[in-house]
Amino acid sequence: MNHWIAVPIVLPAMMAPFIVLAMRHDLLLQRVFSLAASVALLAVAIGLTLHAAAGGPQLYELGNWPAPFGIVLVLDRLSALMVLLTAILAVVVAIYAITSNWDKRGRHFHALFQFQLMGINGAFLTGDVFNLFVFFEVLLIASYGLMLHGGGAQRMKAGVQYVVVNLGGSTLFLIAVGTIYGITGTLNMADLAVKVPLVPAGDQALLRVGALLLLVVFAVKAALVPIHFWLPGTYANAPAPVAALFAVMTKVGAYSIIRVYTLVFGGQAGEDAWLAADWLLPAALATLVLGSLGVLGAKGLSRLICFSVIASMGTLLTAVSLFTPAATTAALFYLIHSTFAGAALFLINDLIMERRGSAGDRLITAPQPANSGLLAGLFFLAAIGMAGMPPLTGFLGKLMVMDSARSSESMATIWTVILVTSLVTIVGFARAGSMVFWKSAAIPGPQEHHNVSRPAFPIVAAGAMLAGMVALAVFAGPITGYLEATAAGLYDPSAYLQAVLGPAVLAAGQ
Repeated sequence: MNHWIAVPIVLPAMMAPFIVLAMRHDLLLQRVFSLAASVALLAVAIGLTLHAAAGGPQLYELGNWPAPFGIVLVLDRLSALMVLLTAILAVVVAIYAITSNWDKRGRHFHALFQFQLMGINGAFLTGDVFNLFVFFEVLLIASYGLMLHGGGAQRMKAGVQYVVVNLGGSTLFLIAVGTIYGITGTLNMADLAVKVPLVPAGDQALLRVGALLLLVVFAVKAALVPIHFWLPGTYANAPAPVAALFAVMTKVGAYSIIRVYTLVFGGQAGEDAWLAADWLLPAALATLVLGSLGVLGAKGLSRLICFSVIASMGTLLTAVSLFTPAATTAALFYLIHSTFAGAALFLINDLIMERRGSAGDRLITAPQPANSGLLAGLFFLAAIGMAGMPPLTGFLGKLMVMDSARSSESMATIWTVILVTSLVTIVGFARAGSMVFWKSAAIPGPQEHHNVSRPAFPIVAAGAMLAGMVALAVFAGPITGYLEATAAGLYDPSAYLQAVLGPAVLAAGQ
């Protein structure tokens, strides 16, 4: 049994209380240990990704209790990829929070940050639907604290809305889990994949209800229309490094849809196969349209970025809803890109707000210009990446999504929506960029001047996210090869089932 599989969960789970109990009065030690833990997590994630690429899925049984009776963690190409993406983001966010002094504006930032990583990594590695719920709650509790870090009335108001929406989602999650368990007698994902096709005809309607309730819960996490409304207010008011970390939070919802609806309700599920597809595609396209219109009509840069995140989730879930290996490959490629692009924009926005004085993030002519050439260049790169312009990965990702839709009956609709919304998004970002970097610099008369110390490391951290996009474009060939193998494993889950249940148990179930 490979004990390294548990490290992405255990390491932050141990570091968080250690920071609270031993270092709560020493910010320097908190910073050192939090950053060291994040770097160690990245090293472990790289090792696990290489291990997953070299072999098949691997099982970690907590307490040596075999599946489906015990709690299990499963490492495969998809979970390893998501843990690696989270670890990269964690290191960058930790560096930004430390060097920009965001971690000084409230208490227990680093402990909450580690708990957040524990919940996210647990959601990616768990092989059990109930423990997916548990890790959802862990990451949500930590995100409540991070969301309110630094205080403020607007942040508190947005935090209350965030809590209420997610408590509603958690309630639906428990109802869905109870319904599925009552019908199948199991919540282990591999065991569900074996038992769902054997559900009697009289129970299939109730099973579909449970499955669609799960889809609603995952759609809440992924900010899918019409339950997207919590995201703009929450992310726009969150501290910059927290909003950047939240760029991977919506991907937890997308990951859950991919995992559950290919493994449990995939092609082997009989009459319940691909039941999410008909519901997911129209909602994803509506999300893409609404997100792009929000980009065009936003009055603040923070909300513009939030709506661009919503639009990116629409593009991602459009590809997911096709449920083919090629479309899933495109979805995973776009998932990586949109995480980097969203995180970069949130960090760059914070740097812009610092330089614009009293104007903040409002798209108005500002008395303090943000006409730093370097900052304008970073914003330009992040914007063209998020909008999907060549040569960055947003263009490659959208091209892959459109190519994967050629065999779909909805090809014309998908292509039209992606192309038109891309143009709208480009116009929205162009409008915002000209207002922030050009019109503000043209104001005559005296301007505000702030003698603020501006360390280089926050800009380096934001640039690191853009460098990730560039690296994704440069190494698109081998990365796509990895993603194609990942998608193939999702649509042929025999290796996953055998790793979790064992050949004998799997044969008996079939």
